[in-house]
Amino acid sequence: MAKERNFTETIELQIGLKNYGPQRDKRFSGSVRLPHIPRPKMKVCMLGDAQHVEEAENNGLDYMDVEGLKKLNKNKKLVKKLAKKSHAFLASEAVMKQIPRLLGPGLNKAGKFPTLVSH
Repeated sequence: MAKERNFTETIELQIGLKNYGPQRDKRFSGSVRLPHIPRPKMKVCMLGDAQHVEEAENNGLDYMDVEGLKKLNKNKKLVKKLAKKSHAFLASEAVMKQIPRLLGPGLNKAGKFPTLVSH
C-alpha cells in the first residue's frame, strides 16, 4: 500500500488542437463532469442579484447580495475573511462587473475570483 501523503493531488492535461489559431480565436473554456465528487464538502458562495441569491438560499449555499458586498467596502480584513470562508465563488453578470470596485483585489489575490453564472 502507498504511503499516505499530506497534499492534494492535481492532474494537468494538455490538448493539441488542429486548425486552431490562437491569434484569431483568443479564448474558449469548457468543463468536464467527473464520475465522482472530488470535494464533497466544498463550500461555494454566490455573489449575486436577487434571483441568484434566492436560488442559492434554496440550494443551501452561502450567498451575499450587492448590499452585503457594499458593506465590506474594500476592507482588506473582511474581504480576506470572506475569501477564507469559501473554496469557490460564483457571481451574477450584474454583480461580476462591480466586484473589483466593491471588494478590491482581495479575492483575486486569494486565487478565488468568481466564476460567471447567467440566468
